[in-house]
Amino acid sequence: MKHAKHAVVVDSPAQRGPRHDWSATQVLDLFELPFIELLDRARAIHRETFPVGDMQISTLLSIKTGACPEDCAYCPQSVHFDTGLNPERLAPLEEVLSAARAAQAHGATRFCMGAAYRSPRPAQLKAIAEMVREVKALGLETCATLGMLTGEQARTLKDAGLDYYNHNLDTSERYYAEIITTRSYADRLDTLAQVRGAGLKVCCGGIVGMGETRADRAELLRTLANLDTHPESVPINHLVRVPGTPLADAPALDPLEFVRTVAVARILMPGSRIRLSAGRTDMSDETQALAFLAGANSIFYGDRLLTTPNPEADRDMQLLARLGIEPARAEVTQPA
Repeated sequence: MKHAKHAVVVDSPAQRGPRHDWSATQVLDLFELPFIELLDRARAIHRETFPVGDMQISTLLSIKTGACPEDCAYCPQSVHFDTGLNPERLAPLEEVLSAARAAQAHGATRFCMGAAYRSPRPAQLKAIAEMVREVKALGLETCATLGMLTGEQARTLKDAGLDYYNHNLDTSERYYAEIITTRSYADRLDTLAQVRGAGLKVCCGGIVGMGETRADRAELLRTLANLDTHPESVPINHLVRVPGTPLADAPALDPLEFVRTVAVARILMPGSRIRLSAGRTDMSDETQALAFLAGANSIFYGDRLLTTPNPEADRDMQLLARLGIEPARAEVTQPA
């Protein structure tokens, strides 16, 4: 059944600032605008809030791989699925620093460290805090994704110099139980609150193409946009269908629906970095160009994202050059 259309009023961010009061109907109406009109609206907002042709570059390194106790249906690192992945212990500091230096040499301004934990233990957190300090000393922005955090853990990372913490909502609250059963939606929202309370910037988005409906995609973005403070970074991941996971045979998402999701995210969260994350290996250059036109202004690059493939750095730089897009500079602040 087709959703009834209503007039969608999108004020200029310069006129009223970001909104935090979107209704489900308003967000779904944005999704259902004619494609060109939606892109026009998203592009106008993007041009108001960011320099033309600006692109933030991040690199993501898995610092502890596999054996995760969670049962996220998309994840090859889950202990619940047989994906042929060999678990690895926490990486040594020098290995992490070597990867960070290489990322910086290739133009990355933010270095993200991901560990397959439900929640880090004290010794693990201490070692990761040292990684954060050393990576920050290189002049890179720092980001980590380590699972759920308490307020004390978040403050430890903040004191070490962490800039961003990534903790995705993944999908709508309605669809969430179809994807994950080992932690609740409320658990995820609580971690976001602890991270924000510690003074860290938030990196939070989701995954599309997991069998969810358009209404689920709209509700995910509405939840993010109605947080008291919008996430500074919003990763939009396209499902990577990994053999051995429950979503290995999920139906492919229409590329234009992916671009619609990016455009609506830009309208709802005008000041956030909207990042193209997982799944870019299977995207054409044309799909990525449309996503940039729709408001995406950040990418993960490097040959892998945790355990899944990602376009090589040279290919990314060639595409950005063809589009006249310049990598942004780092905005690094040193810990007090």
